[in-house]
Amino acid sequence: MKFERFFISSGEADAQLEIVAAKPQREGPYPTIIFNHGSTGRGHNKSLFSRTVCPAAIANYFVGRGWAILFPQRRGRGKSGGNYGEGLALDGSGYSCNVDIAIAGFERAVEDVDAVVSHLRGWPEVDQSRLAIAGVSRGGILAIAYAGMRPNIFNGAINFNGGWLGRGCASHEVVNPSIFERGASAGIPTLWLHGSHDQYYRIEHCRENFERFLSAGGQGEFISVSAGHALLFKPALWANHVDHYIAALPNG
Repeated sequence: MKFERFFISSGEADAQLEIVAAKPQREGPYPTIIFNHGSTGRGHNKSLFSRTVCPAAIANYFVGRGWAILFPQRRGRGKSGGNYGEGLALDGSGYSCNVDIAIAGFERAVEDVDAVVSHLRGWPEVDQSRLAIAGVSRGGILAIAYAGMRPNIFNGAINFNGGWLGRGCASHEVVNPSIFERGASAGIPTLWLHGSHDQYYRIEHCRENFERFLSAGGQGEFISVSAGHALLFKPALWANHVDHYIAALPNG
């Protein structure tokens, strides 16, 4: 499998977004999935900001099943330009527990996904009737919420261990369910894959997020497996679930 790297405009002057992509070795157009990265743990180690995130485990899975996959790096992450502004505290201590700061960071992430989707619309290699969005940790909650905030774009959304704030912030009990609820209006099936021993999100909290999502009108399936936050890197635990899910996705 071969990765390709390119840059697109973020909508902010002098802040291009890095995208790493992989696609099948056949002629397109391809069903395509946007996969969103997570945070950097506590957010205090700035050296992690510049690491490009494109996990081979998820790329191999989708490319092996005929899908193209994009790994956008949001502003200030990887080789993308701009500042990393997804809810960091002003004192440099890491991610803020303040609800307003956290939500503002989420909304900044949404702007970057908007830029990626806009660019994707012009690609002849992409099957525009078969688009999905996914992500891990912060990228997982972003995927679910974005699908509802921008309906009629995606056929499916997959969440690996999603959440915006971890249990180290008491406010995670407010921030996470409120963001997930934004995805309820998507009108598409979603898949939630959670490790039952996640160090950031208690499985009970994750189930509560899912139940609130359903109560708001969302559609989906919740799968809990015996794993931690590194579930994404263990496809043996989730590949069969995702196989069934993508096989049943409707065409747009």
